[in-house]
Formats: sequence, C-alpha cells, structure tokens
Amino acid sequence: MPDYSRPMVIGVASGKGGVGKTTVSVSLAIALAERGLRVMVLDADLGLANAQLALGVRASFNMGHVLRGEKTLGEVLVDAAPGVRLIPGASGLRELASMDEAQVSSVIHVMDNLDEPVDCLLVDVAAGITPSVVSFIAACQRRFVVVCDQPASIADAYGLLKILTLEEGLEDVYLLPNMVNSQAHGRKLFNHMADVAQRFLGAKLGYLGSIERDDAVQAAQERYLPVSRHAPDSTAARSFRQLAGKVAALGPALKPSGRIQFLLPRMVGLPSATA
Repeated sequence: MPDYSRPMVIGVASGKGGVGKTTVSVSLAIALAERGLRVMVLDADLGLANAQLALGVRASFNMGHVLRGEKTLGEVLVDAAPGVRLIPGASGLRELASMDEAQVSSVIHVMDNLDEPVDCLLVDVAAGITPSVVSFIAACQRRFVVVCDQPASIADAYGLLKILTLEEGLEDVYLLPNMVNSQAHGRKLFNHMADVAQRFLGAKLGYLGSIERDDAVQAAQERYLPVSRHAPDSTAARSFRQLAGKVAALGPALKPSGRIQFLLPRMVGLPSATA
C-alpha cells in the first residue's frame, strides 16, 4: 500500500461538456473510498452543482459561502458516501461561474484550511479551456482529461491537451476514454490521441484504462445515484474499480512547479492553516 501521509490531488477535466466528467469524478471517488482511502471531492465547477446531484446529496451551503466569509470550509463539507466528503459548488451563481485569477487563487488557498485527514482530493473542474479551468488543473498533481470517441469530444480534448502541455508545460497528464465499447476500443482511442500529442505537442500522455459504455450509468443518473450504488456489478462499476486500483497505486507526487498548488502545506510537511 502506498504511503498516503501526503494526499494525492487529481484534477478531472474535459474539453467539452457531456462526456461524463462529473460521473467519472464521483464514481472514481467512491471506488477509491471502497479501497479504504479517505476521499474528498471539490466541485470546482463552482457556478453549478453537478457533483452533489451525481452523488445524490443535498448541500445547504457551498464554496461560495466560504469565499464570502459566511461559513468555514468545515461547515460546508457534506458526507456523500462512506469515505467520501464533498465540497459543493453553487447552483446558478454567475460570479462563481466566471472566476478571475484572484478568485481561483482564493479557492486554492482556502483548501489549506482543511483540518481533517484526506488521502485523495479529486478536483472536478468545469468543462472547457477557460483560464480558471487551466488554473485549477495546474494546481493539481495529476490531470485526467476525459474524452469520448466522438469527433467533437476528440477535437476539444486535443485543444485542452495543447493548452495544458504545450502552452502551460504541465506534466502528469492522463487521457481517460469514457463510454467506450470495450477496453480494446478505449486503448485504441488512447493510442491515436497519444500519438498525435507526441508528434504535434511533444507531450507524453499517461493511461490507466478506460470506462466502458453501460446503460446502468444513465439509469443511475435518473435516480441521482452513482453507478456503483445503483448497479455495483455493472460493467461501468467494474471499470471504475479497476481504475481506482491503478490510481491508488500511483500514490502522491509533488513536483514543485512555481505555481500555487492544492494542499501545498501538507505536501511539504507543514501544518494546515487551522492547526
């Protein structure tokens, strides 16, 4: 078992909406928790509330209340599943949907106030390539870019990869094919995009497996449940458990980047801001 004295911080992104990014975030969180990890999900798509819907929980407060000084971070945390805690985004708040650099920095620094143990922080960012999305992803240790085998998804994922790797110089970028027909199909999609990224961006992408298409995912969403709760023996649930095993094996990693980073005091062995 890897050493989790320092947390893993993983950003989950996508070039476009509708590719299952939030489903991936929450399902991976639950699968990691099933392995005994203490997991926290930050809904960094702060203008919406998709993560709490996907987890089937209601949140009275959200990160907006923390940023306005109305609540502490601990007061907005929600128990979403055994071993999984959620920091909710807001719903329909324009000021949080279009954050500037200072506001993004505030969110990242607020996380230093977390005063409970966490083995893995999953940061579910908004879809697209806005500056706030890039800043959130850059503040993570590893980046997962979710992609489907559709022309629009592939094109937008490539655009995001270009910004993250070529323009921002970020490493530890993984491509995660979602809703593929088989693991072989997902591997073929990854190989194609990895080859293009290597040739045109000079980037080496990581691969930890794919999530197979499964009608159980849609059925779970209609019931506001993660697929692992709705259909634990489904193909998709098994795919997430396999992914969680590979993610857990990675363990934490910290490569100083000169940027602000989530949970940086913990990474370097300092006490939290509330300690």
